[in-house]
Amino acid sequence: MTAPLAAYLAPDGYLEPLLEELGGSVLAVHERLVLTKAPPRPAAWAANIWLEPERIAIASIGEAGKALRARQRNWAGYAFHLHRRQALIEAKLPKVSAKPLVFPAPAPAAPLGSWTLLDETTLLASARCSSPFPHGEIRFVENKEVPPNRAYLKLWEALTLLGRWPGAGETCLDLGASPGGWSWALAQLGARVIAIDRAPLDPKVAALANVEARQESAFGLDPAALGPIDWLFSDVVCYPDKLFGLIERWRAAGTVRHFVCTLKFQGATDHASAARFAALPGSRLLHLHHNKHELTWMLPGEP
Repeated sequence: MTAPLAAYLAPDGYLEPLLEELGGSVLAVHERLVLTKAPPRPAAWAANIWLEPERIAIASIGEAGKALRARQRNWAGYAFHLHRRQALIEAKLPKVSAKPLVFPAPAPAAPLGSWTLLDETTLLASARCSSPFPHGEIRFVENKEVPPNRAYLKLWEALTLLGRWPGAGETCLDLGASPGGWSWALAQLGARVIAIDRAPLDPKVAALANVEARQESAFGLDPAALGPIDWLFSDVVCYPDKLFGLIERWRAAGTVRHFVCTLKFQGATDHASAARFAALPGSRLLHLHHNKHELTWMLPGEP
């Protein structure tokens, strides 16, 4: 097998959308790890992209550990077979801290490589990857008492990867807000939140001093009537093409600085609509660890 030019790790349970996205470039599939014969490119359905994979011949466990340590310090191993041998190699490497983040906090800055055993004598390793988290899986210290649901975790993840978040003095528009997980998370940052949904917010969220709840349709809002908005967030349940039309209306108004939106797929993955979002200049489209059959689109403005 020719050495792959890139490798993509699919989110757990979402291999098929990744294979559809990568198309004819796929060379081999090892459970969730997809090897390609094309250079690395953005792939929304990849939890982590191995940007510089290399095949490394090894004669022993010790030699494998030495080869990885010679390239850099921090590694995350992905095992699809030979689990015992992989664990023995893992023991030869420095431990990588996997403590949950206390949001808000910056993502790790240290390089984190990924590796696996293709067979007993061959490593596949990439010192550079797209995610600073092992296998692209970010975990947080959760608040299990106050938020009305766990949706706030994907908002925390998006903002962590974006490297910025709302603060005091900023105005956030939360579309599709009910029951209020995102509004709660934004309010905790000190921002002013305008929560829009036909359904009511959880009473604990609606009672927050910096949350203004409006029971109306997100699609009926007039951008000009609301004035400048620092952040537009959307977790609205709708088809991606309908969301695209909504976002284009707000972009045309020029009143929003930053966008963070969820594309929710009902049935088959709508790759065409996803590509329209990905093509918007300056934007990022990715599957978060806390996403389900959905993608998160982010368009950050100037700091």
